[in-house]
Amino acid sequence: MLQARGILRPMRKSKGSSSGSAVSAASSPKWAASLSPYGPGTTSGPRLAVAIMAAGKGTRLKSQIPKVLHEVGGKPLLEHVIRAAVRIVPVKDVYAIIGHEAERVRAATEHTGVNFVLQSEQRGTGHALMVAREALAGYDHVIVLSGDAPLITPETIGHLRNFHLEEQAAMTLLTADLDDPRRYGRVLRKNQRSAEVQAIVEERAASSTQKKIREINSGFYVFAVKELYDNIERLSTANAHREYYLTDMAEVLYKAQQRVVAFKTADASEVLGGNTREELADIDEKMRLSKCRQLMADGVTVFYPATCVIDADVEIEPDTVIEPYVQLLGKTRIGGLCRIRSYCVIRDAEIEDGVSVLPGCVMDGARIGSGAVVGPYSRLRPGTEIGEGAHVGNFVETKKIKLGKGSKANHLTYLGDAEIGAGVNIGAGTITCNYDGVHKHKTVIEDGVFIGSDSTLVAPVRVGKGAYVGAASCITEDVPEDALAVGRARQVVKEGWAGEKRAARKK
Repeated sequence: MLQARGILRPMRKSKGSSSGSAVSAASSPKWAASLSPYGPGTTSGPRLAVAIMAAGKGTRLKSQIPKVLHEVGGKPLLEHVIRAAVRIVPVKDVYAIIGHEAERVRAATEHTGVNFVLQSEQRGTGHALMVAREALAGYDHVIVLSGDAPLITPETIGHLRNFHLEEQAAMTLLTADLDDPRRYGRVLRKNQRSAEVQAIVEERAASSTQKKIREINSGFYVFAVKELYDNIERLSTANAHREYYLTDMAEVLYKAQQRVVAFKTADASEVLGGNTREELADIDEKMRLSKCRQLMADGVTVFYPATCVIDADVEIEPDTVIEPYVQLLGKTRIGGLCRIRSYCVIRDAEIEDGVSVLPGCVMDGARIGSGAVVGPYSRLRPGTEIGEGAHVGNFVETKKIKLGKGSKANHLTYLGDAEIGAGVNIGAGTITCNYDGVHKHKTVIEDGVFIGSDSTLVAPVRVGKGAYVGAASCITEDVPEDALAVGRARQVVKEGWAGEKRAARKK
C-alpha cells in the first residue's frame, strides 16, 4: 500500500504486486442520485470531494471488528455514510480514509466504488487529512464526514455544503444542541448572533463556563482545500494523546484571519456516532423505526413496528401486512397484498403479489411466485423457486429447487436439487436423496405426478409426467409417464403371532 500521501490505487493485482493495493473509483451505483445545486453529474460549480474518516479502532466497543464495520440497520456504519455521500458528489469523488484493519474495511465496502486512502499510522483526525493531501489537492472544497455516524442524511450534508459556499468560508462546522453535551467539544462562537467561530474546545480542556455551552461540534466539516492545506501544518500534537486534532483547525484558521463558521442542524440525532454497544443499539433502533414509518407512509401495514427488524434495502409494495416479530433482512423484495405472519425470518428473498407466509418460516435467497402459500415452519434455502399458487407447508425444507405452478409439498419433507413440474403432489415424509457423499445429483419430477407419503427418491432419477409413486417407496430408477412405481417389500401377515408371543412371555 502507499503509506502516506495519496490515494490507494486500483485493486487489480499484477504479478508480484503487494496485497495492499486498493480499489479505484467505479461508476456511480444505481442508488446514487444528485441533490442540487452541485450533485453528481453536474459540470458547473466548484469541485467538491467527500472525505470519510474511517481509520479508527473503536476502543470502547471492545471488539475485534473495526469500528466502522459494526452494523446498524443491516449494513456497516461506513456503508450508510457512503450512501449519503454519493447523493452529494459522484462516487469517484468520495474518499474513505482507512487505517485500523484497513484491508478488512476495504474488502467490506469496496463494492460501493469509493476510493480509499491509507492512514497507516493513526495520529489523529488532522493527520488523516494530511495523509489525504495528494488525493484532495485537485478539489476546491472537501466535505469531511464521520464514518461512524450513519444517521446523517444527504439533505443535511447538502445544507452544510450550501451554507459553506454561501458564506465563502475556509471552514464550516456542523453543530448541534444537546441536552447532555458531555464528551463532546464545545463550539465557541464569536458572539451569540454570529455564525463565525473562534475555536472548538474539548470537554477535558473546557472551563466551567464553557462546559455550560450546549452547542457541540459534530465532527462533520467543509473546508476550502487551499486554505486547509496552507494551514494544516500549524496543527500541534501538544495534547494528552500526542495527536493532530482536526478540531484545532477552527482556531488555527481563525488566527490566520480565515472565515470559520458554524451551521446548526435541527436534528441532533443525525450527528451521533456509535462509540459504545449501547449507542449502536440506540442508532439501530432509530434507523429501523424510521424504516417502518417510511413503509407505513408508502401504504404497508406494520403491526407493532418496535418488534420488527427491517433492513434499509428491503422493499415492500402497498397493502402488504407485516405482523409482529418479523425480520426482513438484506435485499428482500415483497409485492403487494401479501401477509407475512409473526416470527418469520426472511433474507434476500423475492416474494411476488398475494403471497401468504405463515408463522415461523425461515427463507434465505428464495423466490416465491404470486399467490403461493408458505408455512407454517418451512425452511427455504438458497436457490429455492416456488411457483405461482404453490404450497409449501409444515416442516418442509427446500434447497436449490423449482416447484411448479400449483404444486404442493405440505408436510415433513426435504426437497433438494430438484426440478418439480406443475400440479405435483408431494406426500408427507418425502425425501429427495441428492448427495452421495461426494457429489450432488438432481431429481426431476414432471407435471401432474403424485408422490405417495414417506417416499425416497434416490438421485439422479426422473419421474415422468402423470406418474404415481406408491407410499413408502424407494425409487432408484426412472419412472415412465403415467406409470405406477412401487418400491417396497411385500407385506407379510402372520395370524396369531402376537398372541403366541405374549403367551410365551407369561410362562
